[in-house]
Amino acid sequence: MTTQALTTDANTTGAGAARVLGLSCGQPRGSAEILLKEALQAAAAAGADVQLVRLEELRIPSGPDPSEPDDAWWFWERLVECAGLIVSTPIISRSVTGRLKLLGDRLLGPNADAAIIEQLLEVRRAGHEPTVPFRLDERVLRPRVAGFLAVGGALTSQWRALALPLLHTLTFSMSTAVVDQALFGGAGTPRSIVLDADALTRAKLLGERVAGQLGRGLDDAEYLGDAGLCPMCHLDVVVLRGTDVECATCGARGRLAGADGAVSWTDLTTSVIGMADRQAHSVEIQETAARHAGQRAEIERRASAYDAFDPVVRPAADEPVSTRS
Repeated sequence: MTTQALTTDANTTGAGAARVLGLSCGQPRGSAEILLKEALQAAAAAGADVQLVRLEELRIPSGPDPSEPDDAWWFWERLVECAGLIVSTPIISRSVTGRLKLLGDRLLGPNADAAIIEQLLEVRRAGHEPTVPFRLDERVLRPRVAGFLAVGGALTSQWRALALPLLHTLTFSMSTAVVDQALFGGAGTPRSIVLDADALTRAKLLGERVAGQLGRGLDDAEYLGDAGLCPMCHLDVVVLRGTDVECATCGARGRLAGADGAVSWTDLTTSVIGMADRQAHSVEIQETAARHAGQRAEIERRASAYDAFDPVVRPAADEPVSTRS
């Protein structure tokens, strides 16, 4: 599959209508995959068709890597065809795995944004072409729910604070409704999550919750996970500017309402989870591109001043990796 425009009917039903896709982002058969299998078994018991993809088995070229083989678009096909997504990742340096970030950068963002796709369709229905012709795959608009599992070895919260916020970058662009999310600690040696019966039970519950809402979208799915501070992403990671509060995960805004740290959420339309902010961002992208088109010669003239400054160092093609520093 290439990145040309796709116009598959967003309302088409088929094998993926009751499918839950599981993405395992850790070692094969490791703790993250064990939790994922617990969730997928529960989803299957609830009647879902389940599939498991191991991120470690996908070839995802980056930088100077050869462009082929490339499994990113193979995964894209499974993503847009599924009705439910469960992602399970180890927690690495307080965050998620690097390969998961790479996969998200390759496939998601503007090219998978439901708001942008709706705008592109509207522009083309009017007989025009957008200034920035993002990939157009109408299957993105299908209703889809998701659940997140993240597991690490640490017992304290500061070592896992960024895992769930970054997992949300995999779902907000496609308007996938996150219905449950869970963090686990204490699994610091291989496969040791099996010692935590509560964690296995919690993963099973997440699978049941995802399977129970297949066919629902952002507007009608129900969040069933642990309540967090933010009413949109249900997480607790915030940016404070005086008494102004911004959710660092999704962008919802509010103000500190009292000495006890309570937040009064004053503007949920700024959350990237909803469509309003992404629709405004879509317009902003097109307007910026149109403005820059008329300044292209000046942009190139100014940028060319930096071309001659080239203190780049790089490894020789035949230099052994072990000798590079």
